[in-house]
Amino acid sequence: MKTPALQTVVPTRYWHPLEDGRIQCDLCPRACKLKEGQQGLCFVRANQDQQIVLTTYGRSSGFCVDPIEKKPLNHFLPGTPILSFGTAGCNLACKFCQNWDMSKSREMDTLADQATPETIAGAAHKLGCHSVAYTYNDPVIFHEYAIDVAKACRKLDIKSVAVTAAYISETARAEFFSQMDAANVDLKAFNENFYYKLTGGHLQPVLDTLRYLKHETTVWFELTTLLIPGENDSENELEEMTQWVVENLGPDVPMHFTAFHPDWKMLNKPPTPARTLSMARRIAIKNGVRYAYTGNVHDQQGASTYCHNCGGTLIGRDWYILSDWNLTADGKCNQCGTACAGVFAAQAGSWGAKRLPVRLRDFAV
Repeated sequence: MKTPALQTVVPTRYWHPLEDGRIQCDLCPRACKLKEGQQGLCFVRANQDQQIVLTTYGRSSGFCVDPIEKKPLNHFLPGTPILSFGTAGCNLACKFCQNWDMSKSREMDTLADQATPETIAGAAHKLGCHSVAYTYNDPVIFHEYAIDVAKACRKLDIKSVAVTAAYISETARAEFFSQMDAANVDLKAFNENFYYKLTGGHLQPVLDTLRYLKHETTVWFELTTLLIPGENDSENELEEMTQWVVENLGPDVPMHFTAFHPDWKMLNKPPTPARTLSMARRIAIKNGVRYAYTGNVHDQQGASTYCHNCGGTLIGRDWYILSDWNLTADGKCNQCGTACAGVFAAQAGSWGAKRLPVRLRDFAV
């Protein structure tokens, strides 16, 4: 059945007029000031008829069922399938973007699929997915669409997961995260120069959002840092980052240190050595992070979850396949009874490493 045509340009709330006739978008810290007809840096929000509109509502660059560990989330319904989708554009300008074909796209042809929020929720339910991920590009910029999808999912008891750089304004973040059950936040570095030089953004708004998530919401979240040789992988920076996390967010927020591969506008950098990821993990654990992981490399020890009390293996992982499950039905260590932080089902999921592309037209209502 063909998906009904959607209204892809919709009005938004987070903006205000300026005295010079421009409109300021207040969704994220960029505060783009736009003349009539201009688009923001994100590409998908624009000044039309003296208001800021979202121009890609209901349009996606594709849908795929993934293992939830791929987001990566290791403490939110492990082993379960998650329906993932994104749109186009981004409000950061990362020179090392690993999803540049979607997040940097200025071509509407990239948005090959379309679906109403109800269709996405229904598809996730029919496919046996426990959650939906707003990913590939940052869901902050398709704020209205993501929120409507999350509301439709909630009616079917489908969880919502934001994979985000958390570059969102204080004004907009409460509404956005009130609809999210979990998030993986990309903490790109722990120095302002990196953010300004390589992402076109700033560090402080991200730290502010992380504090907000921890202290003012019930959203389960984990952190990911892509370690780029010579840019954000020094021992000093990793010491400062992990100490800040424990002091401001607590010891139970999982941290993922993942390997960079040359892409987009950073083809001159080598891939991240596995030893750098292991070093980062060791530093995090030394500074009190209870759950530290390595990613984008085959490292069973660095991918597995351990009890912070007795050291026993709670969840063994071989890439995206769960090899061990030693949690009780209420998420405690089978050996010593210590609770493992996270959101767990009574049993491990069995989705494994499968990847299933889907077309939402097959689920249209």
